[in-house]
Amino acid sequence: MSRPVRVHLLRHGAPDQPGRLLGRTDAGVTAAGIAACRIAALDVGDVALHSSDLVRALDCARAIGGERPVAIDPRWRELDFGAWDGCRPDACDREALDRFHADPDACPPPGGECWSALCRRVGAALADLTRAGDAALVVTHGGAMRAALAVGCGLDAHQAWAFDLPYAARLSLDLWPGMARDAPPMARIVGLAA
Repeated sequence: MSRPVRVHLLRHGAPDQPGRLLGRTDAGVTAAGIAACRIAALDVGDVALHSSDLVRALDCARAIGGERPVAIDPRWRELDFGAWDGCRPDACDREALDRFHADPDACPPPGGECWSALCRRVGAALADLTRAGDAALVVTHGGAMRAALAVGCGLDAHQAWAFDLPYAARLSLDLWPGMARDAPPMARIVGLAA
């Protein structure tokens, strides 16, 4: 097996609109949230810096990087919650929300993204990082981090959601290319700091 690529996935800091389903909603991040991300990234070293294009992740990445460039990649966005995006969970149809939690692939949010679509786009982003071969820090979202666990470690949606990934949590993975040419990378969890 070839040498692995170390990738650190960092969840953005606390948003300025807490308690909402913030998928594609471009909410900001608090100053405390940015500070928490800077602390969480202190020991990753001088690695390539990547970020979701949503401001709550991008502001954290830019604060971490200082003058270093940040590669912006929308594949690292959160799950698109469709009609629920930006809403508090108690404002959503309870039965539909329960169906989504029971099976996020078969019962996506109304007009939103299913779990497998999130996994495909995150898997493609992981594969690109693996091919590049350079250690990286990606500032992203909780759903995208769980999708990376599903893709790289073979977890189903319920297993991936069993991980507690609070704001500014850092998940570190070693990645190897997939066995087949177009297969997603294989991952091993080497660290989780919350």
